[in-house]
Amino acid sequence: QVQLVESGGGLVQAGGSLRLSCAASGRTFSGYVMGWFRQAPGKEREFVAAIAWSSGTTLYADSVKGRFTISRDNAKNTVYLQMNNLKPEDTAAYFCAANRRGTTWGNRSGYDYWGQGTQVTVSS
Repeated sequence: QVQLVESGGGLVQAGGSLRLSCAASGRTFSGYVMGWFRQAPGKEREFVAAIAWSSGTTLYADSVKGRFTISRDNAKNTVYLQMNNLKPEDTAAYFCAANRRGTTWGNRSGYDYWGQGTQVTVSS
């Protein structure tokens, strides 16, 4: 059974940083694409970043490019999202997701497994 468990959310002031972690278990994830999405109250869940587990190739939403960095630690089976220069509009629940087919990286429909989410709140 695939499990994705997020951690690292919290309250931070604008301009601050947080690092989110996603611990993945239940299978080997080589060949998967791992993604981060976020959902603010009353809004659709939106793509943030993704990384190919094997190659390390990454993709970012324009809104976070240059501020967020996605990475993975193969030994720990963990994916990270380093978030710098946070803005109040980054406030949302952040979800980790796993994509078996490695297609449609930026579309939530391409992801097969989801974590429960971790809340990030950025105060102005």
